[in-house]
Amino acid sequence: MGPRPVTAMLNHFLRSTPVAMERLQAYAGRTAAFHVGPMTFAWTVQTTGEVTAAPPQVARDLEIHVSPFLLPRLAMHEEAALNEVRMTGDAEFAQEVSFLARHLRWDAEEDLSKVVGDVAAHRAGEAMSAATRWAAQAAKRTTEGAAEYWTEESPLIASRVKVEDFNRGVSELRDAVERLEKRIDLL
Repeated sequence: MGPRPVTAMLNHFLRSTPVAMERLQAYAGRTAAFHVGPMTFAWTVQTTGEVTAAPPQVARDLEIHVSPFLLPRLAMHEEAALNEVRMTGDAEFAQEVSFLARHLRWDAEEDLSKVVGDVAAHRAGEAMSAATRWAAQAAKRTTEGAAEYWTEESPLIASRVKVEDFNRGVSELRDAVERLEKRIDLL
């Protein structure tokens, strides 16, 4: 079951992209359930291409499982995050939902322009884009810094080179033990 505000927002998004509605019309009557952590949202595609909240007893054609930890990455449109979403059920419907998730973007600037005007919406859109880029760069730098700290400064994580050195040392020790065993057997 999808809450009304989420359903309304999803339909607003679909109406702003007529191509998406046209593509979904072919799947009228099919139901997709989105499992995000402990929550489940289910929608049925209508003949118009819009969606409506599906009652709990309706059979689901597609089950989509999304880890809550993927949500920030999905919001940043990270392709690798989309590949971690698990879908089961109608393969053709899953392919369409996946296509829409990959290619559709909300034009927040367009919606905002209806409230504050084109110029203010454009400036707000530029500010949001800059903030998004800054957040992505900050997250990348933080991750790289943490990785360097944990591998070099306070080694909680072994670097690839150190693991390879350790494995090489284990192999050399194993070979030395085997040679020693052969010498002992000869004596």
